[in-house]
Amino acid sequence: MKKAAKDNPLYILMISIHGLIRGLNLELGRDADTGGQTKYVVELTKALSRQSSVERVDLVTRRITDGAVAKDYAEPSEDLGHNARIIRIDAGPGLYIPKEDLWGHLDAFTDELFTWIHRQPRLPDVLHSHYADAGYVGVRLSHLTGLPLIHTGHSLGRDKVRRLLALGLTVDQIEQRYRMSDRIRAEEDVLNSASLVITSTHNEIEDQYELYDCYTPEKMSVIPPGTDLNQFHPPTREDGPIPFAGTLCKYLREPEKPMILALSRPDERKNIVSLLEAYGQSERLQQLANLVIVAGNRNDIRELNEGAQHVLTELLLVMDCYELNGLVALPKHHASSDVADIYRLAAASKGVFVNPALTEPFGLTLLEAAASGLPLVATEAGGPVDIIGNCRNGLLVDPLDEAAIASALLDILEDGELWAKFSENGLQNVARFYSWEAHALAYLEKLSDLIQQARMTSRPAPLSSAPVVQTRTHAIFTAIDNTLLGDAEALAEFVKVMRQHHRKVLFGISTGRRLDSVLKILKTHSIPMPDILITSLGTEIYYPPQLTTDIAWNHHIDHWWTPKVLKRIIDPLPGLTPQPRDQRSRFKVSYYYDEHQAPSMEEILTLLRQQELSVHTTLSFGQYIDFVPARASKGQALRYVANQWKIPLEQVLVNGGSGGDEDMLRGNTLGVVVASPHREELAQLNDSERVYFAKGSHASGILEAIEYYDFFNL
Repeated sequence: MKKAAKDNPLYILMISIHGLIRGLNLELGRDADTGGQTKYVVELTKALSRQSSVERVDLVTRRITDGAVAKDYAEPSEDLGHNARIIRIDAGPGLYIPKEDLWGHLDAFTDELFTWIHRQPRLPDVLHSHYADAGYVGVRLSHLTGLPLIHTGHSLGRDKVRRLLALGLTVDQIEQRYRMSDRIRAEEDVLNSASLVITSTHNEIEDQYELYDCYTPEKMSVIPPGTDLNQFHPPTREDGPIPFAGTLCKYLREPEKPMILALSRPDERKNIVSLLEAYGQSERLQQLANLVIVAGNRNDIRELNEGAQHVLTELLLVMDCYELNGLVALPKHHASSDVADIYRLAAASKGVFVNPALTEPFGLTLLEAAASGLPLVATEAGGPVDIIGNCRNGLLVDPLDEAAIASALLDILEDGELWAKFSENGLQNVARFYSWEAHALAYLEKLSDLIQQARMTSRPAPLSSAPVVQTRTHAIFTAIDNTLLGDAEALAEFVKVMRQHHRKVLFGISTGRRLDSVLKILKTHSIPMPDILITSLGTEIYYPPQLTTDIAWNHHIDHWWTPKVLKRIIDPLPGLTPQPRDQRSRFKVSYYYDEHQAPSMEEILTLLRQQELSVHTTLSFGQYIDFVPARASKGQALRYVANQWKIPLEQVLVNGGSGGDEDMLRGNTLGVVVASPHREELAQLNDSERVYFAKGSHASGILEAIEYYDFFNL
């Protein structure tokens, strides 16, 4: 590490939202969400915290209060030692839910984490998101705070779609089961916004990230994960009896034979049914070795999720088909503390570890097996290519070719010299290439220039602060067009209500209009001057009565803003006509949008990503398309102001009526969508518990929402 980094120790904030995350006894394989990623983020957090250049590492995940899981996951924080912690943030129901069901709760998670960050003694130096859901949160936090974002994908949606289509699933089935459009959209955004993308293998960059519109290999870096060489080691004479051996004896007629070991979740992508088919079709394999498949824990298969049920049922059917009783062990239970012993049992038997996954982003189990002295047979799709390439300790196979899987296993099991060579190579090279110490040092070296550059860049600091005596505990922010205006009688009543509560409630306007247009409307309709004016789609913030501009906000959103480049790309598109100069501003490029001639919004976003342009794009009232800096939007400006005034987002009422208001309404704010001809643009918010769709239009809808929420008594 460079001297500057040592003189200014780092505070790193990790974000990994789904799965069951705790410091000890990780429930790996419990389900599709608690696998290698959960182990990786915990080990990475610990490894980084041990470095002298690191002051603190916080790993943030979702807090779970569910009687079906351990109480550990409900603890707001957990000490990992060496200035490392797990921080658990509330978002959505307390129940443990699959990652596919988390998308609707990520905005609330973002708001909760944003609030938590600002309660800390200082801001982190860097955010590091893991997987697409955390990437979604990381992008928004990076835009709000100005902090650099690092991302690790772990697995990628576009690659998964490709594999699932090959298995015969339809696009509709994939979308219904995996919410893939949300995931891929988040991945595209994070690739566009991240300063550094960390991958585990070159294959990940060349074969998987290449599928994305925002493919920028120059900001991607391969840093292979590590493995715990103290926990995973080959069998020794000092090893006492291993209790798990007794478990296997219940299933195997000749437990002393070499063990073919597979260890994974019961997930279709892990392809363990094909492994069992390969074993069942080879009499020679059955004579030479037992097959042990450790696939999570279960009491009753019928109580598992649909995917796990299907895989385990198929395994039992294949065992029955080939009459493999006594040759195959499919144990129902194992503890995380058993895993290292299971590897050693396999190594002591002169067995082989096999990973036949359809695709494997990395393969931590391969490192653990190698560190235990086991030769490998692994899929040629993904991370194993790099691992076996570095360690020279096994064979790669086509995971869809069952004969090839059987042949590779036989090659190793029948050749004692080859087995010994692979075993020794693995032991030597896993220590050389895949220790956590090496991983942490490489990681921090990559961060060094990034952090120094970020520290030299000033972060947004409020130009004007809330009053010393702060009486405002609530806030109401409203759009203007098709929201506040349109019903003179209701508007007069709303103004009256705001005057009655002005000591308690901060009143703000948040609009796509420019300041001069807003001031004319306020005067024409006799609306009192608000406390805050957010104009031009969140790109400008003004503080009455002097209408002071928040220069710090302008400096913050100017990041990566290149309007001339944007215009060169957008101007030639059919169906997009530049709006008059008085509808545009320094940070807002606006067009009229003709849906009959113009490309779709998705096509426009794809074009922008391909050109590596970082912008926030909104379509309002079906005919106005606006481009503003990525860090700017009505919702982000509103959160900046609420944070200044120390008003909890749960006590901010936000009113909108069209697509341009969407990000104001998401998250922890109390939202109201007034009745308007364009509110179908906000139909995706229908399922949100914190968005009320009013029956009334214009100001009457706002008054209706105030009563619905009992807002002034919150």
